Amino acid sequence: MTANRQTRLAGGRITKPSPSSSSSSLPSSKKTSARSPQAKKPPPADYEEDYFQDHLDDQGLVLALATDLTLRDVPQAMARARSTMFGPVPGMGSKRMAKTVNFHAGLPGFVSAGHVHAVLGGSPTSVEREVATLEGRGVLRRLRVRGRGEVLIRQDEYEGLVSRCSKLDEDTKGLYLRFLREHPRAGIMSVGTCDEKQGDALVRAGFLTGGTTTRDENASLGGFYGRPEDKTSLASIAAASRAASGGIEAVGGVGALQNAGGSSGASRLGRGGVGPEPEYRIAAPGHGSYLKLVSAAVEHLMSLLSRSKYGEMPEYLLRERWDGGIASDDARKMRRARGEFTGVLPWQTKKWREFYGLEFGWVLAEAMGTGRLEVFETGSVGRGVRKLRDD
Repeated sequence: MTANRQTRLAGGRITKPSPSSSSSSLPSSKKTSARSPQAKKPPPADYEEDYFQDHLDDQGLVLALATDLTLRDVPQAMARARSTMFGPVPGMGSKRMAKTVNFHAGLPGFVSAGHVHAVLGGSPTSVEREVATLEGRGVLRRLRVRGRGEVLIRQDEYEGLVSRCSKLDEDTKGLYLRFLREHPRAGIMSVGTCDEKQGDALVRAGFLTGGTTTRDENASLGGFYGRPEDKTSLASIAAASRAASGGIEAVGGVGALQNAGGSSGASRLGRGGVGPEPEYRIAAPGHGSYLKLVSAAVEHLMSLLSRSKYGEMPEYLLRERWDGGIASDDARKMRRARGEFTGVLPWQTKKWREFYGLEFGWVLAEAMGTGRLEVFETGSVGRGVRKLRDD
């Protein structure tokens, strides 16, 4: 018995159950479900339903966005554009509200020429003729920015900006105001009109931009800020690449700087040996902030319009997207009275966080005036908006 026990102990082997034995007894369906990744949640049902998947009916273009029949001239259109630019400031934090109100108050009364065309409609020639007449009479001032279009501002408001500017002394203010009244259509001012100190003060205050020349203005990106590819040609690049290193041909040959739009003492001299007199361009403080705000707002509106299949959308739907998808004032008040959740607060939307409350109708007129989109009648869902091009 002892021998048999020893044999059994010697030949036997004690094994422990493997930890996977319990898991192997699970049904295959449970193992598959445990290993399979979680299924992605389907998009909301109304995400695609609110965009029209077919072309909208086109029953004719809308030439004038304004429905007010009292708008008959350019000053009225400019006043309307200024009064409808921003909406009422909603409830928000004190710091954010102060920043928004100060931005509204510090923005001069600029109105782009394209916005006036979109509001008035009609013949562009008649609108331009009226603007030129008012400009010659000293009622309006036209400010041009190279590559960014032009804006209009009332002459009395522009002179008020100069008079209230604390960065200018009285002599500089008087000289500049006298020049504006004597040259109502001038867009540039020669450097010789004022001394160097006065010109520097006007530039720092934002009423003039850096000195340029008429030749620089007429050149197509040939100045200092032109891109390298605009200053050379494929032929000059190929010739320079074949030239021996260290030679003059390797850098473009004789006169390469002048051919690329650069400057030198000889190229700037005229027939009489005197170069053109440098000039300043008339500007206004806050013009850069205005252009930046308008450009960003139009691009955002175009991105919202691009989400549709054919680049077109009913105006009411595009307005809702611009406002951030929040309910209207009446609907929001009714939901609050019932104790229901009203969705995103207005001041949390992109309209107020980035664009300081720019109204949809104002941005629509701005985009239409620049030729980025067109508005047409559908006959069924109101007016439609169609994208034309992307810049």
